[in-house]
Order: sequence, then C-alpha cells, then structure tokens
Amino acid sequence: MHSNVAPTGMVVTPHHLATQSAVAILREGGTAMEAVVAAAATIAVVYPHMNSIGGDSFWLIVPPHDDPIAIEACGAAGSLATESFFAGYDKIPYKGPKSALTVAGTVGGWEEALNYVTECGYQRMSVSKLLADAINYAENGYPITESQRTSLVNVKNMNLSSDFRRIFYPDDTIPKVGERFCQKELARTLKVLANNGLNSFYRGEIAKAMMEDMASLGIPITECDLSNYNPVRKIPLKMSHKHGDIFNLPPPTQGLVSLSVLGILERLGIDGKNEGQFIHAAVEATKQAFKLRDDYITDPKYMKTDPKSLLYNHNLVKMTENIKFDQASYVGKGKGPGDTIWLGVMDNKGFSVSFIQSIYHEFGSGIVLPQTGVLWHNRGVAFTLEKDKLLSLKPGKKPFHTLNPAAAKLNDGRTMIYGTRGGDGQAQTQAAIFHRYVVQGKALQTSISAPRWVYGRISGDPDDSLKLEDRFDEETATYLKERGHDLVWLPPFSEKVGQAGVLVRHRSGMMEGAADPRSDGSAAGF
Repeated sequence: MHSNVAPTGMVVTPHHLATQSAVAILREGGTAMEAVVAAAATIAVVYPHMNSIGGDSFWLIVPPHDDPIAIEACGAAGSLATESFFAGYDKIPYKGPKSALTVAGTVGGWEEALNYVTECGYQRMSVSKLLADAINYAENGYPITESQRTSLVNVKNMNLSSDFRRIFYPDDTIPKVGERFCQKELARTLKVLANNGLNSFYRGEIAKAMMEDMASLGIPITECDLSNYNPVRKIPLKMSHKHGDIFNLPPPTQGLVSLSVLGILERLGIDGKNEGQFIHAAVEATKQAFKLRDDYITDPKYMKTDPKSLLYNHNLVKMTENIKFDQASYVGKGKGPGDTIWLGVMDNKGFSVSFIQSIYHEFGSGIVLPQTGVLWHNRGVAFTLEKDKLLSLKPGKKPFHTLNPAAAKLNDGRTMIYGTRGGDGQAQTQAAIFHRYVVQGKALQTSISAPRWVYGRISGDPDDSLKLEDRFDEETATYLKERGHDLVWLPPFSEKVGQAGVLVRHRSGMMEGAADPRSDGSAAGF
C-alpha cells in the first residue's frame, strides 16, 4: 500500500465522495477551510451513522505563517435539561428525546471557518457551491456502505423516533449495501442553508421548524438556546516534542489525553523496535492519561486547573513514573465508543486543516426532526445525573468531548495533520500514527495500515480489555499476555480501531496523504 502525493492540494476523508467534494473546491481555487466545509457537508449526508449537521465539530487550522487556531463548534445543554426533566432517571438514556439534550454546533463552526477565510484576505465561495454535492446526494441518493448498514443493524431495536425509522428503514427493512439512499427532507434543509446562509440554522426558518419539532418530541432545547449559540475560537494546546511541536484541542475535548500519551512515550524512550513493548507502553500511557482526563477535563468554565499546566513536564514525568514495563496496571478506565469522522485538507496557499465532526454514538440520539430531516446527536449522554461531579449536568454547560483533531509542526519543516474516529481509541490511534511515522520513521501509508489496537469499551457494557487486530504476530501477543493484558482479537482491518487519516506537507511543498483501508475513504490530490 502506498500513499498519494500531489503538488497543489491534498484531501483525505473516510468517504471517497466527501474527498471528491473537497478536491473540487480546491481545483476552483478555494481554501482548505472552504474545501473542509464542502467535504463536511457531503459526509454528513453519506455517512449519517457517524455524523450529521445535527452534531458537533472541532477545527484545528494551521496557517502558512501564523500560529495555529482552533474552532470549538460544540453546543451546551439546553435550558430545559434540568433535574426535574430527568426525574426518575439514574442516568441519561443513550437514545430518544432525553439524549438529544445539547445544541448542535457543527453548522455554526462551518460559518466561523468561512469568516476566517475572509479575515485572511480571500473572497469566500458561495455557500450554495460548497453544499452542492451534499444537496445532490441527499436529494438524488448515494450508495449505502457496509459501515452504515452494520450500524442500522446495531441500533434497530433501540429507542428510535418514528421519523428515523421512516427514513432509515424504508418499508421496515434494512437497506442493502450499494442500494441508493435518499434523505429528501434533509436536502430541502441544505437548500435553505445554501440560499439563506448557514446562520439560518440557528436564527431563521430552519430554526423555527426545528424548535416546533423539538417541543413536540420533548427535547429540552429552547429557541433561545439555538439563537444564542456561537462557536468559539481558541488557542490550541501545544506540547514540545523532540521531533517538533504537537497541537491539539483544549477542553472540553480530550486533546490533553492525546498529547499526554505522546509525551509519556517520549519520556519512556520507546523506539518501537519491539512491537509488544511499544503497544504495552502506549496502553499504559493511555491509562495514565485517562486518569488525568477523568480527574480534570470538563467544560473549561467549570475547571479549576489551567489545562496547559497539565502538560507541564513535572506532570508528564509523574505519569511516566507510574508505568511499569513488566506489568499492566488497572487505573484509567475507558469512557466508551464514539461515532465520528475525521478529515484533513491542505491547499496551495499554505493552509492545513485537521477537522472532526460527530454525533457521538451510532446515529446519535436516534431522533430525526421531521420537518427538516436533521438527525440530532446525543453528545449530552457524556454528562452524569449525579450531583456535584466533574461531569454533572447543568443547563448551559458543555459536555465532555472525545473529539480531538491533531496537528504537528516538525523540526525538519514538515507539517502533519492527523486524526481518527473512535471515542477512547482516538488518543491511542493518534499515538500509533505519530509514533510510527515520526519516531519510528515508517512510511506514511504503513503508519495508517499497520495493525492497531484499542484499549477500553468499543460497544455495549464497560469493558477494559485490550483489543488487537488479528494481524499481530504471536510474539507480540505473548509479550502482552505475559504482562497481564486481557486480549480480545478483532478481525483484520476492523473499523473498531478507528478510521484514521493523515496528511503531510513536505518542505518541497509536495503534499502526501494516506487514507485508512478500514474506511470507505480515500486520499486524493492534484
């Protein structure tokens, strides 16, 4: 397997149709930010089990000369998501109206990224041009993927809205792989966004229709919650590494976890020559980082600790000292899965964008708002109904996010953007990709395609076993078993270890991309 290299622009997404949407915008002279919006809109249609315009997103933009910027496009809990709203419940349901309790930030994030295009001195492309492919696929159909069909099988007996079942199970059947699939109401909504502007999602006819549906369905979001929503620009977290600077998103995301894992591996002196040792160290570093996450990370308005301080050397050293090379520990439990897409774009103007978009669990809340066809996320289930906890639910509070797009500016002049879907697995897969490519010096595509692992729950009940694709050799498995890891084998190229992607801008200006064979995606450039 080989990566792709191009001189003018490069895109990688987990669905090939979204890749082509982005490439088309780049070919017309658009910026990476505009190409991301086009790809994000398309993939919100053609990969609905993983993301939608009714979810959240995060941006990490690396400009050609200035410092990277982040866009936090995630919503807060609705005003009606009160203690009395959940009376009689000990936890938030994973599906249904009570799980659809936070505002969706994705569309607002698109608009904020396009505002940045203007601020950088470029003329914005029209929203209608950026959404054209998405509208076409929603109205005229796209082929169902095996990934979508599998998710439809998984959720069929859950608490899904009648309109979800009407749209996604036509004639009460599960569509076959390759079958043409349309979302007519969603197509109309995308057309309104194209004609009236993206902000009409929050303050316009779409917002009015969504509010009517939310009220009738018992979703605890008000008109003011929608109209008052705004994305937030932030300074990314930065960690110095011997190979360069690594960037990720601050809280409420788990960007701290991804950076901490790489910081611990560096301090352990792991070179990757022993695959078993590398995986053991990465898993143990992940457990330490999960403990840090569970102790500190929430909506930053409710944090008492400066997130940057958690990456100070003495904290990384302390976590490193807790790791034993001969024994697996039992700290740092996983939080569970996340159904998400990561995509990346690089343009010939020097911009590189690492982007992630999500509805949290498979098909989010399982609620489709009938007038608009918008599938709403269930990110609010990251809250707890217990009182006085770090993640306790409060109206207006943002939930914890597993989402965290990554980037690196390496000492040799390369710029790298990378990421994956996968909840707890995101930090682990990011570590695998960065370490294999940057530290071990493996080829870019090899760093993505090589067998991977994931520690923690990937579905169902809590489970802290170590899942490995069955392409690892017996020597690696024995090494891990001897140190006390509870191994569970996954099929080769299992999407349960994520759908990753990576782009690299070389000093020559050439752009290299690698897509994950575990996805339906591609890396393409020109």
